[in-house]
Amino acid sequence: MSGYRAETHGIVVRVRPTYLSQQSDPAAGRWVWSYEVEIENGRATAIQLLTRHWVITDAGGRVEEVKGAGVVGEQPVIGPSEVHRYTSGCPLGTASGTMVGSYGIVEADGSAMDVEIPAFSLDSQPRGALN
Repeated sequence: MSGYRAETHGIVVRVRPTYLSQQSDPAAGRWVWSYEVEIENGRATAIQLLTRHWVITDAGGRVEEVKGAGVVGEQPVIGPSEVHRYTSGCPLGTASGTMVGSYGIVEADGSAMDVEIPAFSLDSQPRGALN
C-alpha cells in the first residue's frame, strides 16, 4: 500500500486517504474522505489494538480529538507478521486538513505501548491543482 507510513516498536502503520466527492457537498460546507489503514505486526508476539486517539485539524486550524475503544467496532488481535486492514472516514467543514494519532496496543504478556499513526493530509484537490 502506498501512502503515509510510520513504524513504532516494529509495528508499521500505513494510511491511504481518498477524497469522496460523491459524499461531499462543498456548497453546504461538507467535505468527506475515507482512509484505508494497514497495521503490520513485525514483533515476535501477538498484539491487540485496544484504543485509538486521533487529532483532526481542518484548514481553519480547528482541532478535534477523537478517543475510543478499538477501530471500526473491533479490537483486533494481530499475530506476528500478520496485517490488519480497515477503512474508515472523516468529514470536515473545510476543503483540506490533516489527521495524526496513535493506537493503544497491548502485547500477549500484558505490556502496553502507544503506536504512532503517521500524519496524513486530507486534500479535496489533487496536489498541484490550480484553484
